[in-house]
Amino acid sequence: MANEAQPRPCDIGHRMEYGGQGHQVQVEHIGAYVSRPLADSGRAVVIIQDIFGWQLPNTRYMADMIAANGYTTIVPDFFVGQEPWHPTGDWSTFPKWLETRDARKVDKEMDAVLRYLKLQCGAQRVGLVGFCWGGVAVHHLMATRPDFRAGVSVYGLVKDAEDVYSLKNPTLFIFAENDAVISLEQVSLLTRKLKEHCKVDYQIKTFSGQTHGFVHRKREDVVPADKPYIEEARRNLIEWLDKHL
Repeated sequence: MANEAQPRPCDIGHRMEYGGQGHQVQVEHIGAYVSRPLADSGRAVVIIQDIFGWQLPNTRYMADMIAANGYTTIVPDFFVGQEPWHPTGDWSTFPKWLETRDARKVDKEMDAVLRYLKLQCGAQRVGLVGFCWGGVAVHHLMATRPDFRAGVSVYGLVKDAEDVYSLKNPTLFIFAENDAVISLEQVSLLTRKLKEHCKVDYQIKTFSGQTHGFVHRKREDVVPADKPYIEEARRNLIEWLDKHL
């Protein structure tokens, strides 16, 4: 953690040493990492990165995990060549850095990715998974576009907006109880608003004792007590995709 005067809102956690089983491609104006299943099923998942960028090994590990469960999985560079946040960066400059990386302005890049998946991968049904910054983007997209059969937002939600509660398709939200970025009060507000406005299937799940980033940025063997929660969250993610995609 940073000093108390400037606490880190999003710690990188444990960066895996992982090369990946997929390959990099160019999707129109953006780079991307693609991982393919053993057998093509016509189903694809777009992973939207966290603030540490599309090349974070942990995110590629998650992409390969999803691909192993039968989905063509792509991790595009939604920062479009802009530098990701560096773990040693000065968090006092983070708000200014974030101004040029708006998670609710990803539609142009997503349109390019959808074209690639349909034309190059034969995708007929597409789902979304997003972590942190990407979770915010997933919430936005699932509330505004019907293109995606299922969405999973992992410790991410749109704040300070009223147009994001009438979801277009089934969405799972995964949160951590001890999250420095998303408070339990904000999770409660989301729960209440979705109950009032949402007409499709959704689920909100908060994992006891966990912190921001626990699903994809923490090595399972660091704290053995956390391993069941990490495994359960990852299993829930796959089950949601299997059910709705």
